[in-house]
Amino acid sequence: MKDLHSGLTVAAAIDAATLTDDDTPEAIDLRGFKGAEIVLAIGAGDITFSDTDKIEFTLTHSDDDSSYEAVTADDLLGVAAVGEGGIVKALVEAHATAGVYRFGYVGIRRYLKLLAAFSGTHATGTPIAALVIKGHGQINPQADQA
Repeated sequence: MKDLHSGLTVAAAIDAATLTDDDTPEAIDLRGFKGAEIVLAIGAGDITFSDTDKIEFTLTHSDDDSSYEAVTADDLLGVAAVGEGGIVKALVEAHATAGVYRFGYVGIRRYLKLLAAFSGTHATGTPIAALVIKGHGQINPQADQA
Protein backbone atom coordinates (compact mmCIF):
# COMPACT_ATOMS: atom_id res chain seq x y z
CA MET A 1 0.00 0.00 0.00
CA LYS A 2 1.23 3.50 -0.80
CA ASP A 3 -0.07 5.45 2.18
CA LEU A 4 1.02 9.09 2.17
CA HIS A 5 -2.07 10.25 4.06
CA SER A 6 -1.29 8.73 7.47
CA GLY A 7 2.12 10.38 7.80
CA LEU A 8 0.97 13.95 7.15
CA THR A 9 -1.12 16.66 8.72
CA VAL A 10 -2.02 20.09 7.37
CA ALA A 11 -2.36 23.50 9.00
CA ALA A 12 -3.59 26.76 7.46
CA ALA A 13 -0.88 29.42 7.49
CA ILE A 14 -3.14 31.87 5.62
CA ASP A 15 -6.85 31.04 5.38
CA ALA A 16 -8.20 31.13 1.82
CA ALA A 17 -9.57 34.63 1.21
CA THR A 18 -9.38 37.63 -1.08
CA LEU A 19 -7.09 39.96 0.82
CA THR A 20 -6.57 43.73 0.46
CA ASP A 21 -4.30 44.18 3.48
CA ASP A 22 -1.82 42.28 5.66
CA ASP A 23 -3.08 39.06 7.19
CA THR A 24 -2.55 38.16 10.84
CA PRO A 25 -0.18 35.20 10.68
CA GLU A 26 -1.01 32.08 12.64
CA ALA A 27 1.74 30.26 14.51
CA ILE A 28 2.23 26.79 13.06
CA ASP A 29 3.59 24.35 15.65
CA LEU A 30 5.88 21.72 14.14
CA ARG A 31 6.23 19.73 17.38
CA GLY A 32 6.37 16.03 16.63
CA PHE A 33 7.24 16.47 12.95
CA LYS A 34 10.62 16.41 11.23
CA GLY A 35 9.58 18.13 8.00
CA ALA A 36 7.32 20.85 6.65
CA GLU A 37 6.29 22.00 3.19
CA ILE A 38 4.73 25.44 2.70
CA VAL A 39 2.24 25.61 -0.18
CA LEU A 40 1.29 29.12 -1.29
CA ALA A 41 -1.64 29.56 -3.69
CA ILE A 42 -2.11 33.00 -5.24
CA GLY A 43 -5.01 33.93 -7.51
CA ALA A 44 -4.87 36.48 -10.30
CA GLY A 45 -3.85 39.86 -8.90
CA ASP A 46 -6.25 42.79 -8.66
CA ILE A 47 -3.60 45.25 -9.84
CA THR A 48 -0.43 45.45 -11.86
CA PHE A 49 2.07 44.84 -9.12
CA SER A 50 5.16 47.05 -8.93
CA ASP A 51 7.88 48.05 -6.50
CA THR A 52 5.26 50.33 -4.89
CA ASP A 53 2.09 48.22 -5.15
CA LYS A 54 3.20 44.77 -4.06
CA ILE A 55 2.68 41.77 -1.82
CA GLU A 56 5.65 40.21 -0.03
CA PHE A 57 5.34 36.84 1.68
CA THR A 58 7.60 36.73 4.73
CA LEU A 59 8.41 33.51 6.60
CA THR A 60 9.69 33.65 10.17
CA HIS A 61 10.48 30.95 12.71
CA SER A 62 10.81 30.66 16.47
CA ASP A 63 11.78 28.29 19.26
CA ASP A 64 9.26 29.69 21.76
CA ASP A 65 6.34 31.26 19.76
CA SER A 66 7.36 34.60 21.20
CA SER A 67 10.55 35.79 19.55
CA TYR A 68 10.47 35.27 15.76
CA GLU A 69 13.37 35.65 13.34
CA ALA A 70 13.42 35.71 9.55
CA VAL A 71 14.29 32.46 7.79
CA THR A 72 17.34 32.35 5.55
CA ALA A 73 18.02 30.43 2.35
CA ASP A 74 19.68 27.71 4.49
CA ASP A 75 16.30 27.07 6.16
CA LEU A 76 14.45 26.39 2.89
CA LEU A 77 14.39 24.15 -0.14
CA GLY A 78 12.89 25.31 -3.43
CA VAL A 79 13.96 28.96 -3.32
CA ALA A 80 17.06 30.43 -4.92
CA ALA A 81 17.27 33.26 -2.39
CA VAL A 82 15.43 34.74 0.57
CA GLY A 83 14.92 38.50 0.69
CA GLU A 84 15.56 40.79 3.62
CA GLY A 85 13.33 39.98 6.57
CA GLY A 86 12.54 36.46 5.31
CA ILE A 87 10.80 37.32 2.01
CA VAL A 88 10.21 33.99 0.25
CA LYS A 89 7.94 35.31 -2.54
CA ALA A 90 7.31 38.85 -3.77
CA LEU A 91 4.66 40.00 -6.23
CA VAL A 92 6.23 43.07 -7.83
CA GLU A 93 5.06 42.72 -11.44
CA ALA A 94 1.92 41.70 -13.34
CA HIS A 95 0.34 38.52 -11.94
CA ALA A 96 -2.51 37.88 -14.37
CA THR A 97 -2.91 34.15 -13.75
CA ALA A 98 -3.13 32.03 -10.64
CA GLY A 99 -0.05 30.22 -9.40
CA VAL A 100 0.96 27.69 -6.76
CA TYR A 101 4.39 27.77 -5.12
CA ARG A 102 6.01 25.47 -2.59
CA PHE A 103 8.95 25.73 -0.22
CA GLY A 104 10.43 23.02 1.98
CA TYR A 105 11.30 24.09 5.52
CA VAL A 106 14.46 22.36 6.76
CA GLY A 107 15.21 24.72 9.64
CA ILE A 108 15.31 23.50 13.23
CA ARG A 109 12.81 25.82 14.89
CA ARG A 110 9.50 24.66 16.34
CA TYR A 111 7.16 27.43 15.10
CA LEU A 112 6.56 29.06 11.71
CA LYS A 113 4.60 32.16 10.67
CA LEU A 114 3.87 33.30 7.11
CA LEU A 115 2.83 36.92 6.59
CA ALA A 116 1.31 38.36 3.42
CA ALA A 117 2.51 41.98 3.65
CA PHE A 118 0.73 44.45 1.36
CA SER A 119 2.24 47.74 0.20
CA GLY A 120 0.46 50.38 -1.87
CA THR A 121 -3.15 50.23 -3.04
CA HIS A 122 -5.11 46.97 -3.35
CA ALA A 123 -8.73 47.99 -3.87
CA THR A 124 -10.36 44.72 -4.96
CA GLY A 125 -7.96 42.23 -3.40
CA THR A 126 -5.94 39.20 -4.37
CA PRO A 127 -7.07 35.63 -3.63
CA ILE A 128 -4.49 33.96 -1.38
CA ALA A 129 -4.21 30.76 0.64
CA ALA A 130 -1.24 29.06 2.29
CA LEU A 131 -0.91 25.65 3.92
CA VAL A 132 1.84 24.03 5.91
CA ILE A 133 2.04 20.30 5.32
CA LYS A 134 3.72 18.65 8.29
CA GLY A 135 5.39 15.32 7.62
CA HIS A 136 7.78 12.70 8.95
CA GLY A 137 5.77 12.72 12.15
CA GLN A 138 7.03 11.27 15.38
CA ILE A 139 3.46 11.19 16.62
CA ASN A 140 0.24 9.87 15.12
CA PRO A 141 -1.33 12.85 13.27
CA GLN A 142 -4.76 11.18 13.44
CA ALA A 143 -4.64 11.31 17.25
CA ASP A 144 -4.79 15.13 17.02
CA GLN A 145 -8.07 14.85 15.10
CA ALA A 146 -9.82 12.59 17.61
